[in-house]
Amino acid sequence: GKRSLLPDPNEIDIVTPSIRNLDFLNEWREFFQGFHIIIIQDGDQGVSLDIPDWVDYELHKRVDIKRALGKNHWIISQKDASIRNYGFLLSKKRYIFTIDDDCRPAYDNRGHKINPLAFHYRNLKTPSTPYMLNTLYDPYEDGSDFVRGYPYSLRSGVPTGVSHGIWMNQPDYDAPTQLLKVRERVSRIHEMVLTVPAGIFFPLCSMNLAFDRALIGPAMMQGLMGEGMPWARYDDMFSGWASKSVADHLGIGIKSGMPYIRHDKASNPFVNLKKEYKGLWWQEIVLRFFMTEVTYSAQADTPSKAYKELAGQIRATLTSTHQYFDKLATSMELWTDFWDRAENGDLKFLPSRQNKTALDPINQGYYSKDTYFTESGKNLNLVRHNDITRKERSSAKLKVFVYELEHEFTLEKYIEDINSHSQPRSNCDWT
Repeated sequence: GKRSLLPDPNEIDIVTPSIRNLDFLNEWREFFQGFHIIIIQDGDQGVSLDIPDWVDYELHKRVDIKRALGKNHWIISQKDASIRNYGFLLSKKRYIFTIDDDCRPAYDNRGHKINPLAFHYRNLKTPSTPYMLNTLYDPYEDGSDFVRGYPYSLRSGVPTGVSHGIWMNQPDYDAPTQLLKVRERVSRIHEMVLTVPAGIFFPLCSMNLAFDRALIGPAMMQGLMGEGMPWARYDDMFSGWASKSVADHLGIGIKSGMPYIRHDKASNPFVNLKKEYKGLWWQEIVLRFFMTEVTYSAQADTPSKAYKELAGQIRATLTSTHQYFDKLATSMELWTDFWDRAENGDLKFLPSRQNKTALDPINQGYYSKDTYFTESGKNLNLVRHNDITRKERSSAKLKVFVYELEHEFTLEKYIEDINSHSQPRSNCDWT
C-alpha cells in the first residue's frame, strides 16, 4: 500500500545544478523540507548563490570538483546541466532525485500539488514489467493489477532502476519542433506509469528523474557536453540510451510517466539549434548503434562492468563519426573508476558551503494537503503563479449517517441475489 512507500529522507538525495539563486526551492518546501539537497554550482564561480535557510544542503563548485578528481576533473562537464553528474557521484544515499531550477510543482486534476519524491520512490520500490505490457499500466499501483491473460510467471517483475517523470506547461522539444510549435503547451495530465519494454529505447529528460544508485549507478552518467564539446543538449538523451542498454542487459526495469512537474522556462530555440545541430544528425547514428550493435559479455554482471564494456564499443564503432566519441569513451571509463572508488570510500568530497538543519519533513504524501484553484477557471499548470489561489481547508466535521439494513450481507446472500437475476449481466455471461 502507499502508506509503506512514503519517501524516506535517509534513502534519498536531491541533486540540482544551478547558476542562479535557489529561491525556486521555496515552492517545493512542503515536499523537500527534511531531505538533503546537493547543489552543483555552474557558471560564474565567484557568485554566492542565495539559498533559503530551511534547506539542508551542500554546495559544490568547480574548485571542489578539481580537488576531488584531480587532473581528470574534465569528465564533469562545464557550463552544462550535466555537471549534475558530480552530485550523483558524491551521494551516499540509495536513491537520487534530480530536478532543474526552472521546475515547479504541477497540479493534478483536483487542484492538488503533486509530490514527485513520493511517486518516484514508489516507482523505484515496486517492480517493473519489461517483458510484457500490462494494459492497465503499472500493476503495482494502488487500484491496478495484472489483467486477464498476463502470465503468472512474469508477475513478479524485475527490480526498477530508473523512474522517469514528465512535465506540464513547456514541452521538452528540440529546436526545430520549438520553432514550429511556438505556442504549444502541455496542458493535459495522464496519471499513469508504464514500464519501458525490453529492447525499446526512449528519450530521457533529466529535469524530473530518479534512479537507484545500487542498481543502475554509473550507467546514469549524463553524456560529456558543455564547454569545449562539439554538441550539447544531448547529455540526458545519451544517459537514457546508455542506461536503458545496461538495464536491459542486467534485467533491470525503467518506468516512465507519473510524477509530473511544471516546466516554466522555455529555452531559446535559436540558441538550442546551434547547440543541437550535430545531434540531429548524430542521434540517428548513435541510436542505431545502441539498437543493433551493442552487446555485453557474461562477465559484465554489474553496472560498472557493463558501462566499461559499452565505452569500449563506443570508441571502436563511433570514433570514425567524430573524434569526440573517443573522448566520450575515455570519460566513461574514468567516470566508472571514480564511481567504484567513491563507493569504496576512497574519494573525499568537500563542499564549498553547507547547511545542516534538523527540520522534520512537512508532507511525505503523494499530494499537497491543500487544494488550489484559479478565479478564471484556467488550467493551473499554465497560468502565472500569482493567479493561483490556495483553497482553505474546511473545518466542518464529517457527518456520518447510519442506516439499519434489512438483512445482513454475507457472501452466500450476495450469490443468491446475483443468481436471482434472469438477464445477462455482462458480455461474459452470454451463453
